[in-house]
Amino acid sequence: MKERDVILVPLSQADGQRKPRPAILLRRLPTFGDWLACGISRQLRHRVPDFDEVISPRDDDFAGSGLYGESLIRLGFLSEYAPREILGVIGDISTERHCRLLERLSLFLRPRASEVRRVLGVIPARYASTRFPGKPLALIAGKPVIQRVVEQCRKAKSLCEVIVATDDARIADAARNFCRVEMTRADHPSGSDRIAEVVARCECDAVVNIQGDEPLIDPAVIDAVAGALADNEMSTAATPIRQPDEYDNPNAVKVVVNAAGRALYFSRRTIPHLREAASRSVSEQLAAFPFLKHLGIYGYRRETLLRLVQFPVSPLENAEKLEQLRALENGIQIAVVTVDYDSVGVDEPGDVERVEKLLNGRD
Repeated sequence: MKERDVILVPLSQADGQRKPRPAILLRRLPTFGDWLACGISRQLRHRVPDFDEVISPRDDDFAGSGLYGESLIRLGFLSEYAPREILGVIGDISTERHCRLLERLSLFLRPRASEVRRVLGVIPARYASTRFPGKPLALIAGKPVIQRVVEQCRKAKSLCEVIVATDDARIADAARNFCRVEMTRADHPSGSDRIAEVVARCECDAVVNIQGDEPLIDPAVIDAVAGALADNEMSTAATPIRQPDEYDNPNAVKVVVNAAGRALYFSRRTIPHLREAASRSVSEQLAAFPFLKHLGIYGYRRETLLRLVQFPVSPLENAEKLEQLRALENGIQIAVVTVDYDSVGVDEPGDVERVEKLLNGRD
């Protein structure tokens, strides 16, 4: 016998008699070698939508199943059988169906995520900056950078409150004029660690970490990242790379995702490597594959963030200097929402004039 075999086992009927009935072997159990199986019934009206599955003569694997007619595979009718209890094998189902049944069962048994209702927007802000000291307080069209970020965040529909998290009294004094401020320790290794200190003393279900140097952040991106937390522990955003100068730029972090839209890896290197197109120009490589640039915005469920910061700085995080790799190395999946938005950050004094011109173009 093997997994996916259709077997006959004696089952008790309503009249008290035991009669041979079909079932599917899902998985062999360790220690005693018993089998976990799910029952098969002709009572199609008992189907549980999105859980049970119908097998019919129209299906490719019906002919080999040994069944006589359209039947209901009842995943909720689980039983454990010793090999001696199995009367015989009458057929089998396809490998694809077997995998699908196991996936449905695992999804049903997986703990349901709690509902996300109260989402905080937290903006970590430091005064020290190698390229631009005092950046959060630099004026852009008469307002500090940090105030511009706060105003954009308040346009997001998903955030119940916006908080500036800082260890600097100068930033705190300025930000209190337009926003709630939470003081933090000065020794945090990353922005995530800083906002975790704030979240630990706040009532919320989730938090979105918004970079404090993006005065033009699109509120729709914030909402997209917050929305992804309904079904995920952690989320972030990415945008297609269109500019050739970002292809090899280590400051333009790349991300690759799986079919479910969750991050496989982040790197300052260009990933993936296009082996067959490696000798082509950058423009041709960008046209050959949808490279994604990571945007530095993160969403976390509260309990996920508080768990994440308990892990030490990971080897990959230390190597790439990318804090999100700590999550991946510790088994926390990150949902990546792809958006048609490219960040416009203030990294050095010369960027102030550039942002002011963009603001004037919006007005």
